[in-house]
Amino acid sequence: MSNSSIVRIGARGSRLSLIQAGQMQRAIAAALGVAPEEVETAVPIVIITTTGDRVQDRRLLEIGGKALFTKEIEEALIEGRVDCAVHSMKDVPAERQPGLVIAAIPEREDVRDAFLCLNYADIASLPQCARLGTASLRRQAQALHLRPDLEPVLVRGNVDTRLAKLADGAADAMILALSGLKRMGLAGEARSLLDPIAAPPAPGQGALAVETRTADADSVWVQALNHAPSALTVAAERGALEALEGSCRTAMGAHARLEGDRLKLVVEALTPDGAQRFRREGDCAANTDDAVALGRELGEAVKAEGGDRLVL
Repeated sequence: MSNSSIVRIGARGSRLSLIQAGQMQRAIAAALGVAPEEVETAVPIVIITTTGDRVQDRRLLEIGGKALFTKEIEEALIEGRVDCAVHSMKDVPAERQPGLVIAAIPEREDVRDAFLCLNYADIASLPQCARLGTASLRRQAQALHLRPDLEPVLVRGNVDTRLAKLADGAADAMILALSGLKRMGLAGEARSLLDPIAAPPAPGQGALAVETRTADADSVWVQALNHAPSALTVAAERGALEALEGSCRTAMGAHARLEGDRLKLVVEALTPDGAQRFRREGDCAANTDDAVALGRELGEAVKAEGGDRLVL
């Protein structure tokens, strides 16, 4: 690290990203024993605009996929301009950049998707051919599986932008991650919540990823951020992500939960139009090796059954 007394956090500039980075800023400062009045100086947040933030009028799959939310921040990390990055785990691609590692996963927020609408309580209540706003192929496919009549509308942007578009009538309803709404104090915007077993969220949804250079991964301040149960469930879900080669071209979801000394996992993938859905469920001992293996096993089974039909 360039200066052992300073930990620079790389983050996107959206309000949600800065809230998430601020949570990690305070946790890192506490681990380092930094006085409250010195937090901003000792653990500064460096705002980095990503390609995913700049390009708002196209689906991610058209411009390079999820990596567009992390690429510029990872470049800053590799070049030594920041010492860690705080990402939403669901935005982190399965492949890692050489020399970088996901070093910690803090305690996870609520994993569920939230249904937002001015006039209707849930997806089932929407009128025929209602417009559903989302930029997620998974959310689109899951909704169309239940309601093939719905008209998907591409809505990208940060949470505030999407809420404004909903209020302006750009769509009749939207689906967003509840975790982001909660972190922003906007949980009350949700009309209803989707069952994460019936409609598995994106792998890692609700979790943050703290990425560092490999050499810094064992630092005391890094280890202080990690929440073992959250890291375990995320490991299982990302095992499925890797097996399914999950990307913005694959409508896949995964949900892991701990019950006693067992980890239970459901993995699903759908055809882009939502017409066909392929699911697998299983459980294993609650340890990382078994969790990753289970994720890969279920992901591979779904991929084998769905085949090329799963890829947009």
